[in-house]
Amino acid sequence: MEPLTAEKISEKVHEIEQRVGRLSPMQKVLIGTDGSVTNLLEMATGHPVTITTRVQEVVAADPGTAAALEIEPGDEVNYRVVELKDSVTGEVLIYAVSRTPLRRLAPEFRQDLMRADIPIGRILSRHRIESRREITDARVIQAGTDLARTFNVHRFESMLSRKYRIIHREEPLIAIEEVFPCTSFADEVRVLVDAPSRIHITLLDMNGASGRVDGGVGVTLDEPGCVLDARKSADISVHGGDEGGRHRVLGAARAVVEGLRLPGGAEITLHAAARQHAGLGSGTQVALATAAALCRLYDRDLPVPDLARIVGRGGTSGIGTAAFEQGGFILDGGHRFGSPGGKQDFRPSAASRGIAPPPVLARHRFPEDWRILLVTPDVEAGAHGGREVDIFRTHCPVPLDEVRELCHEVLMRMIPGLVEHDLDLFGSAVNRVQHLGFKKVEVAMQHPIIPALLEGTVQAGAAGAGLSSFGPTVYAIGDSGMEDVARAAKEVLGDCGGSVLLTRARNCGAGVRVG
Repeated sequence: MEPLTAEKISEKVHEIEQRVGRLSPMQKVLIGTDGSVTNLLEMATGHPVTITTRVQEVVAADPGTAAALEIEPGDEVNYRVVELKDSVTGEVLIYAVSRTPLRRLAPEFRQDLMRADIPIGRILSRHRIESRREITDARVIQAGTDLARTFNVHRFESMLSRKYRIIHREEPLIAIEEVFPCTSFADEVRVLVDAPSRIHITLLDMNGASGRVDGGVGVTLDEPGCVLDARKSADISVHGGDEGGRHRVLGAARAVVEGLRLPGGAEITLHAAARQHAGLGSGTQVALATAAALCRLYDRDLPVPDLARIVGRGGTSGIGTAAFEQGGFILDGGHRFGSPGGKQDFRPSAASRGIAPPPVLARHRFPEDWRILLVTPDVEAGAHGGREVDIFRTHCPVPLDEVRELCHEVLMRMIPGLVEHDLDLFGSAVNRVQHLGFKKVEVAMQHPIIPALLEGTVQAGAAGAGLSSFGPTVYAIGDSGMEDVARAAKEVLGDCGGSVLLTRARNCGAGVRVG
């Protein structure tokens, strides 16, 4: 394993900045230092650093560990996981994992190492061990559940990681990985927004004879979500995500800066977002998260419907906007139709700019013990852009009798099933909805694997299954036994491929954190 030269370390830092934006001087020092990290932290915080050991055990070296330490696989290694903390505030500063081959340790060194709560640098100093540090890697990783809990950050948040070896007598004595959040040791205020995605169960009235149109039903999801952070900048720049995600963030940021006449821009990092055009509301969550971050940065306090209007969301369905604001199960009341100030034709949200999000008529907590399976096959993306506009134009108005039955299903079966915790009633309403109104149109336009997934997940034990928005994501709802439903979904996918995610509803809206 070759150590990184100074030039290579600089290249690694540049690669990291391409993903997460500009690093602060302190972050760069922590990535590139070949000295004691404990001493650096104490100088930076002005407080002593303490060690809390989370794991301390002797394990057999796996092939990766053996290669890093230049030992044989199966050799005994001391595996140690610690948190370096500010002794005054209790804040976790660094999460560190070390691996040390026991056969290279003097007895007294080994004794101190396994006493646990002593920094490795101090152990080396105490025993007057001459050593050097070789940095072997620096990168961005995702927090995941364990690091999210350790640092009190979102599980999709980006973390900075560096790996190095301590060399003694020309042999690796210890291999270490140190991790900390991208928001730690920053030299500017950063606003992080965690926005939920949603399933869109159905539009209610795409007939318009009542003088109103649209209306929607949906459920806020705990995962997948959108996580981004922003800090002030003279102009607007976007890092992270894919090209489509960055384009959406950039468009929303420009709309907010111009719409609110902000005095500056922002450097924005997109850490995670739901797949675009999959039926999970990615466009709305990314746009609203961007708007919320900019407003917090520049101390502008706007209600979510106003943010939605600025970034052009909520013009047909209000589910995504309401999910961002409050979460849970949501029913919205649509828009006035055919009258001054209302909508004049049938069109999707993305083509309904300038139309305010519809009113929320009902919001309920989704049962905590009901689980939601999301299945997104690797097929053509759901209808969007001009094709989506054409579908609305050519297939609306839908038959009025189907609108009436659809509203009856929602009002007298779906919502009572939810409120009374009757999963079978709720699920049967979801199943019936797939054959009514505009939802029937959406389902009919799907790849043949979609009806196969709808049927297969219900046969495997789900109470109900449906197509979210224009798909291609299929959702299935149940309580116990959803692992069996997930296995059945994977079998249906077969060679088609795709993702299967078991998640839950989210009964709160977006989170905003300043760090």
